[in-house]
Amino acid sequence: MKWKGWEHIPLDIPAPGGAGGTGTVDAIAPLIISASRSTDIPAFYGDWFRERLKEGYVRWKSPFGGKPVYVSFAKARVFVLWSKNPAPFLPVLDELDHAGYGYYFLFTLNDYDAERLEPNVPPVDERIETFIRLSRRMGKRRVVWRFDPLILSDGLPVHELLERVRRIGDRIVPYTERLVFSFVDIVNYAKVRRNLVAGGFPGVREFTDDEAGEFCTGLADLNRRWGLILSACAERRDLTSYGIGRGQCINYDLLLSEFGTDPALRKFLLPGQQALPDGGSVPDPSLRIRDPGQRHTCRCVASRDIGQYSTCMHLCAYCYANTSPSTATRNYSRYIMDQHQGLFHDSITE
Repeated sequence: MKWKGWEHIPLDIPAPGGAGGTGTVDAIAPLIISASRSTDIPAFYGDWFRERLKEGYVRWKSPFGGKPVYVSFAKARVFVLWSKNPAPFLPVLDELDHAGYGYYFLFTLNDYDAERLEPNVPPVDERIETFIRLSRRMGKRRVVWRFDPLILSDGLPVHELLERVRRIGDRIVPYTERLVFSFVDIVNYAKVRRNLVAGGFPGVREFTDDEAGEFCTGLADLNRRWGLILSACAERRDLTSYGIGRGQCINYDLLLSEFGTDPALRKFLLPGQQALPDGGSVPDPSLRIRDPGQRHTCRCVASRDIGQYSTCMHLCAYCYANTSPSTATRNYSRYIMDQHQGLFHDSITE
């Protein structure tokens, strides 16, 4: 049976214009909420997230226009939190715990400090300490290490990149069970190419197949000592010979093992054996609930993202989610101005 999408419910929201009263809109009510692929909510928008928890919904705006989508938290069971710097968000975790939500982190921990490809993230040593602190608080199963994306340049060959992965991994491997990585995709993202050139990084390039094989061989060697679950995010190459699976950041097995005691989530994840149109059975139950809104190579379980494009102030040179650094800076400045007045809109950018 094909998944039919998230339930829709009526949602009462304040009437527009601050005139008082309420209106009713149609809202989707997902069990799993992604916060967020589009921006770093834990690093920059924790106060907004806290306010939206109280209100119980967000208004999501597509970067391509169209009507906004209202997302209700009425049935939410798990928040998947994506971040390169979760340190500012740590106080919010108590509120998630108190409200009874499940959550886990996809912690992107790269080392491009020398290249300044991620100009506004803290130094790598500081981020490693945050990773360890988070793992001690939540447990290592709920903090997933992402090295994303893997980038090469004339000054950053495969062996040097592997050495940086090793230095991080040797320190954090006692505090996580999974590593997800991806190879940078420049050809298919015009914004990425434009932003790299504008930022003064024209030499950054994608991996050849031989370089990808060299990296995976080196990573497999490291993992004989680490023992992590390795996967590659949205990767067309078959890397199983290196012990690397197909990536699933919003991961079926993790959701089931960590949060599967929740009846509603368990019913979503385990609805019974499903049949294929040709009469066969589904060998991988996560395929039935794969997120239809992601790239065809993505194997993530369905969720609903609540972030906003062009709002992340890490200003990473390779970012696909920022139209430009100036647009992101302008949007963030407006947010900070409103924050100082105690104003938090139902979307990150009003």
